[in-house]
Amino acid sequence: MKYAIILAGGKGRRLWPVSRKNLPKQFIDFFGCGRTLLQQTYDRMLKIMPKENILVVTHTAFTDIINNQLPELPTSNILLEPINRNTAPATLMALRSGIIPPDGDVVIVPADQVVMNEEMFSTAINNATDYINCYDSVLTMGVKPTRPEPGYGYLQMGELVPATPEHPHPTTHKVKSFTEKPDRDFARMFMDSGEFLWNTGTYMAKAQYISDQLTSLIGDVTVDYSTSPNLSIDMAILEKMPERVVMECAFGWADIGAWHGIYEAFANADVDNVVVNKKSKLMVENATHNVISLPDGKLAVISGLDGYIIAEKDNVLLICQKEDSSAMVRKLLGKIETEEGLESFA
Repeated sequence: MKYAIILAGGKGRRLWPVSRKNLPKQFIDFFGCGRTLLQQTYDRMLKIMPKENILVVTHTAFTDIINNQLPELPTSNILLEPINRNTAPATLMALRSGIIPPDGDVVIVPADQVVMNEEMFSTAINNATDYINCYDSVLTMGVKPTRPEPGYGYLQMGELVPATPEHPHPTTHKVKSFTEKPDRDFARMFMDSGEFLWNTGTYMAKAQYISDQLTSLIGDVTVDYSTSPNLSIDMAILEKMPERVVMECAFGWADIGAWHGIYEAFANADVDNVVVNKKSKLMVENATHNVISLPDGKLAVISGLDGYIIAEKDNVLLICQKEDSSAMVRKLLGKIETEEGLESFA
């Protein structure tokens, strides 16, 4: 049986002001499709397994949001972190919850990614299942880079895993190296070499295997969660585990992590503006390479801007250059959180 662990505890700070402290990006319908990123991830998993086999891990602050967005999910399948300890302890907490049997096939997936081809994603999950039932290993799903994106992780493909009758998929490689968020020059070198894939952050393994590996790295989270190290599941698997492989996939993927990443993932032409919410009303003249995210029904006249973020939510309007947005947003939020009276803007 397949089981899913959806990681939904992120803060989404780089997509401020649309992603906010009390309602981060995974709980937002970013693209006006009628389902939030979390709900879309849940729907994707529901095509592969029953709802009883889907677990969502999040922070206690988001309990009501999860219940409202996924009312059909059993409450026992919503696992709450008492404090933020990153995604590796969160994953181990789900594995040790008693819901997933030791021989279960586990999919670990973030709640904030976009998949363009659902059918190919399901096929990739089935192919990965074949692999983990043949080998003691963790399999990560990689996709071929389409641009030198500095905001993603890059997996270097090593030795090819030979196809067998039980695992007849010849696109699986040992992971030779992993680089998280390289600068743009290195990202371009990685892409041009043809040896690297983007890390989608979607993993598969047998439950007992990955539970044992994580426990050896971070200890028993069921004893005292607060003592767990602040370690991401990406770093735990791709830098610290002995057996990890990457399977090249082609299901169309984007990580909704930062404004410039949204632009580069969804721009259709060199001079495109990317309008995130189609329900806003825009008059655009002599403006290119922008990301525009405005509330429903908002009328905006944009002229003479090239390469900007224009984003409004509730009481905040952000206008800044696209390439500097991640660093600038982090700096602004740090200032907001230290100045008295500005809590409502975070």
